[in-house]
Amino acid sequence: MPKKKGKISFVTLGCPKNVVDSEVLLKQLYSNNWELASETEHGDVAVINTCGFIEDAKRESIDTILEAVQLKKQGKLRKVIVMGCLSQRYEAQLRSEIPEVDAFIGANQLEEVLLSVGGSLKKELLGERILLTPAHTAYLKISEGCDRPCSFCAIPLIRGPHISRPLEEIVAEARALAAAGARELVIIAQDSTYYGMEIYGKRRLAELLRHLSEIRGLEWLRVMYAFPSGFPEDLIEEFKVNPKICRYLDLPVQHVSDSILSSMRRGVDSRTLKKLIAQIRSRVPGIALRTTIIVGYPGEGEREFQELLSFVKETRFERLGVFTYSREEDTGAYALGDPVPEEVKDERRNLIMEAQQQISLEMNRDLLGQTIRVLVDRKEGDAAIGRTEHDAPEIDNEVTINDAADLAAGQFYDAVVVDSGEYDLFAVPLKKKAQDP
Repeated sequence: MPKKKGKISFVTLGCPKNVVDSEVLLKQLYSNNWELASETEHGDVAVINTCGFIEDAKRESIDTILEAVQLKKQGKLRKVIVMGCLSQRYEAQLRSEIPEVDAFIGANQLEEVLLSVGGSLKKELLGERILLTPAHTAYLKISEGCDRPCSFCAIPLIRGPHISRPLEEIVAEARALAAAGARELVIIAQDSTYYGMEIYGKRRLAELLRHLSEIRGLEWLRVMYAFPSGFPEDLIEEFKVNPKICRYLDLPVQHVSDSILSSMRRGVDSRTLKKLIAQIRSRVPGIALRTTIIVGYPGEGEREFQELLSFVKETRFERLGVFTYSREEDTGAYALGDPVPEEVKDERRNLIMEAQQQISLEMNRDLLGQTIRVLVDRKEGDAAIGRTEHDAPEIDNEVTINDAADLAAGQFYDAVVVDSGEYDLFAVPLKKKAQDP
């Protein structure tokens, strides 16, 4: 067996798309005879996969880099490699300000990262990954980049134009993930509903989901990042008829004021948004809609915010997250400045989340006494922690099943809801036997 080159630690920041990039790279590093270390200080080399999407993410990335540099100064690391979105966007500035870093490498540059640690690209392993998620849940990235002109977003500047992966390649990767034990695949992209357009001349997400649902062992297919403008009609029908697609859809609306939506260049107005939401809910009963909101965008006065707050209360999204506006260089909205004070942004975010907290609590209380199907993610003593089909990993609600000593992670169980909080459910097993697919 070839001698190991040393220990390499990996830190992944940002979105699930970064997680997939890291998983692919970890497989390559392992195949290049690097031993993978669980903690940064336990490695000889640290690789940091950064996020550069908004100010908070950039700050977290820089803090992580500085922590690794400090370990290098103390002699606990030989090398620090920085890759990903922050490095792609600010390479020259970072090189100047943090010269202790050995290499800054941008997004989608797998081979350059391998070369920086004395490795080489194993083309025969492309598509294979070492999962950073539990084995029963895996992300499946179907495309890269984005063609949308959203004025607040730097992703096209960082990741480039939208490029779909061939359908056959995605299905082959999904088969391998299922064979390795994946029961749930979380479909991710910058814009999942645009899948297939630039290589097939039409949107093919619904068709892709049909192919994925035929793979033995897969139970849940979860769709994230579905752009509302130009939403494909056949996708709604596929949700309706395909039992393996989770009754869950991530549909980021960002705002509802027509003036703000127009300035954001979202390609959709409030009337169209509301019509789409009503159509999805009427045709797919029981679906949980997740959305994201931006508050404090330039031009958002009190009237526009109150319109947004009323929309949240009336629409009653099952899941919702809020960001405060982050002014990003070279984006369309940069020239508008950042006129809404930070304290106003924070206040508006809190008001939205207070409204959503009450909505979530009421929805959870409606589940008391009901039987729900839960995928167990992990065990904590005699309790099992899992999710329903209405909850994506890491970002949504969890279910705690007590008296669950016989339950196993990675399995599905029926449980009866006995208590609830704003964002969590508490249940007991309906029966002590895992359900086979």
